[in-house]
Amino acid sequence: MSEVRVRYAPSPTGMQHIGGVRTALFNYLYARSMGGKFILRLEDTDRTRYDEKYVKNLYDTMSWLGIEWDEGGDKGGEYGPYIQSERFELYKKYAEELVEKGEAYYCFCDSERLERIRKIQTENKMAPGYDRNCRHLTPEEVKANLDAGKPYVIRLKVPLEGVTKFHDHLLGDIEWKNEDISPDPVLLKTDGFPTYHLANIVDDHFMKISHVMRAQEWIPSTPLHVQMYRAFGWEHPEFCHLPMVNGKDGQKLSKRHGATSLNEFRARGYLPKAIVNYVALLGCSYVEGKDFYTLEELAENFKLEHLNKSPAVFDYKKLEWYNGQYIRMMSDKELYEKVLPFITGTGDAALDINVSDEFPAPRVGPAYSGVGLGDDGKPFCVDKSMNMTSEDVEKTLMSLMPLIKERLKYLSDAAESVHFMFTEPTVPAIEEIIPKKLDAAKTREVLEEAKTFVAEIFGKTHDEAEELARTEAEKLGVKMGDFMMPIRMAVTGSRVSPPLIGSIWILGKERALARIEKTLSAF
Repeated sequence: MSEVRVRYAPSPTGMQHIGGVRTALFNYLYARSMGGKFILRLEDTDRTRYDEKYVKNLYDTMSWLGIEWDEGGDKGGEYGPYIQSERFELYKKYAEELVEKGEAYYCFCDSERLERIRKIQTENKMAPGYDRNCRHLTPEEVKANLDAGKPYVIRLKVPLEGVTKFHDHLLGDIEWKNEDISPDPVLLKTDGFPTYHLANIVDDHFMKISHVMRAQEWIPSTPLHVQMYRAFGWEHPEFCHLPMVNGKDGQKLSKRHGATSLNEFRARGYLPKAIVNYVALLGCSYVEGKDFYTLEELAENFKLEHLNKSPAVFDYKKLEWYNGQYIRMMSDKELYEKVLPFITGTGDAALDINVSDEFPAPRVGPAYSGVGLGDDGKPFCVDKSMNMTSEDVEKTLMSLMPLIKERLKYLSDAAESVHFMFTEPTVPAIEEIIPKKLDAAKTREVLEEAKTFVAEIFGKTHDEAEELARTEAEKLGVKMGDFMMPIRMAVTGSRVSPPLIGSIWILGKERALARIEKTLSAF
């Protein structure tokens, strides 16, 4: 078999989203599994929506995910340039070659005429498309128009009869009536810019692309592409149209289902390993009974025959589970480095995302954590009255990592989890402190006894401290949860916090007791 060469060729007209990432990942995995090449190409012919920030986002996303390309981008390669706007002369040359071969023609219809055709077709419920008016111009008419400097496009001559057949690795043999192919589409526009179809086919041919792996929504375009390869006299690549990615409602995945752009996932605290692992499983199987894969393991086990024909369903809960699992696999040091941007509101936490009532902004940064990031790259406590140096903040955060690790679903959860260490919490409303089965008097009794409990747990093991809590609860005639909850509210200011005993140890006896006393004064 000749060398496998696959490509990911996005248009820089928007941020990278989960569907595009899945296409890039499958192409990458196939190239690696076959010892081939993965090419990154920019299809930037749509200049009206082009923006340099989308180019940057493409490279940032690939780097964040760990997907390395072999050619294109900053790597170059022998088949470059890999940016379509730098290849315009090539497209013009081959569009004109098709005209010379009788496979394409000059069309001089202006926008007003084309609009009239569209209107007539719409009103009469006719199939949309060009009416092939200029297909029948004589050579003399064409020359006269060209000599007069009349603007033109170049259109492909699609056969009027017969069928176009091609084989798809996943879907098998596909047959398309030529009369159902878009009638004589434009290849070269009046401004000399190629259309997507022309640039795509010319680039795939000259970059020696062996396999085109893309979403199934591109199937209707494939007969046209096959016709173009035939017109040029070139052999077309092998096709593999990947299953769609849908939401749980069976509709194509979109913003209404939740985060879809990679920036959204990054800003909301997902790990690249979790994204790669989960996305690689969307529509593909690997080793039976195995849930976790490195990028290298996925490449080793990727096979086209393991792709599914039916659409994949994107399950945010399953991805959340993967994310939590990968968080728990980290060392404390790794976790500290990953959560620090979310605690301080920098890095990924500062990425622009779309927020709504249904998908609010993550609660990250100093407002939620009490910790900022200095110009020296070190964390600092925003509340100066806490008298904490940067070293104190770092040490405290590192001490918190084992406590918060087991409870984090997303990196963005870390900010609120550490807040009680870096600011003095306000005393919650009395009704929030009182457990459902206790009254104010009994809750005050619990908090009084809590002072003894807090003073005595230092120097004990965790099991010994828990046993002491049980003993104190029994002595008061309350359940363990009803004993611990008022203490948690007093010490952390919240019903949800890292494990309480460990939190008290890190906070220190003096500060923990002072907070209990302050809470008692509110009763």
